[in-house]
Amino acid sequence: MKIYLVGGAVRDKLLKLPVHERDWVVVGATPQEMLDLGYTPVGKDFPVFLHPVTKEEYALARTERKTAPGYRGFEFHATPDVTLEQDLQRRDLTINAMAEDQDGTLIDPCGGEADLHQRMLRHISPAFAEDPVRILRVARFAARFQRFGFRVAHGTNALMRKMVQNGEVDHLVSERVWAEWVKALVTDDPQRFFMVLRGCGALAVLFPEIDREYPPGDTAPGDSKIPAALAALKHASQLSENPRVRFAILMQALGQDLDRESRIQQIQSLCTRLRAPKDYTSLAIAATRCEADITKDDPETLLRLMEENGAFKQNSRWTLLLETFETAGLVTQERRQQLAALAGHAARVNAAQLANSGLSGRALGEAIREKRKRLIAETSGPG
Repeated sequence: MKIYLVGGAVRDKLLKLPVHERDWVVVGATPQEMLDLGYTPVGKDFPVFLHPVTKEEYALARTERKTAPGYRGFEFHATPDVTLEQDLQRRDLTINAMAEDQDGTLIDPCGGEADLHQRMLRHISPAFAEDPVRILRVARFAARFQRFGFRVAHGTNALMRKMVQNGEVDHLVSERVWAEWVKALVTDDPQRFFMVLRGCGALAVLFPEIDREYPPGDTAPGDSKIPAALAALKHASQLSENPRVRFAILMQALGQDLDRESRIQQIQSLCTRLRAPKDYTSLAIAATRCEADITKDDPETLLRLMEENGAFKQNSRWTLLLETFETAGLVTQERRQQLAALAGHAARVNAAQLANSGLSGRALGEAIREKRKRLIAETSGPG
């Protein structure tokens, strides 16, 4: 039995980046031997185990064979005779197909180290085309490593385009698309994710709402030619690290040629199709619905905004909404702080404060609301 550090940990180490998680490949072992050593099985499709102490993942070396369309259509083979090189050959990109032995010696049968130096995202073999998730992964890596100058190899982009034309992308399920999108959202250059997808034709299939932002026939070869919605996302990524805020700003920037309700319907449709989490969806819709009212100062409008966005509840989206508006440039930092303080003051008005009023039910609720409105009127002003 031999154990090797593989994949992203080796790549990031060579790039002098922090290594947050480590994956291992075990060569020459059987599942029973792993169990006898105290490893816990977790893999459903192929043998993957958790280390009894570190809880890191250890996978038996394996090969795979395409049996059906889509990313699920694979048959895996994991036996003691599968070599490390065979395991590495089945991976997506050369930079993800390097390994280290227990002495720290680099094992690089696919030329990943050279591609790291050349800042190239290159597929390993034609087998890349068997898994459409790899298109999303390439786009995500392009976003993550944009700051290092990485680019997609021409041959890899051509293969991705052929995959789109052959309909492989049509087999992607929403959960996988969303998972890769969220990972791309937290990179330094999330707009690059969509640019790479457009370069191979996948954007129109997966994100038609974003693809329509490009003028017809515009291939957008550089950042200077990206549409306003992606420029807004790029700007947001420089100001906020929160993926929900970045997502909301991108959604808010889409469809500026549409009326507000049509924009909201478009956001709802996209989020439903991709099964976006409720907190992402609600923040994006609120950012679009409230964008015209957030700069107003009349107490009724401000109170309604606070009520609709849970400003008087714990863990509400009110704070995130204010961050979204500041990041988008719709309010100043001073205005954001003023609105946060106003909500804090208004929240102190509650049923306990009016306990001696003799009111109850709807009348009590209306009294609380009126007192909050008066407080807002007394303390608000242009910000």
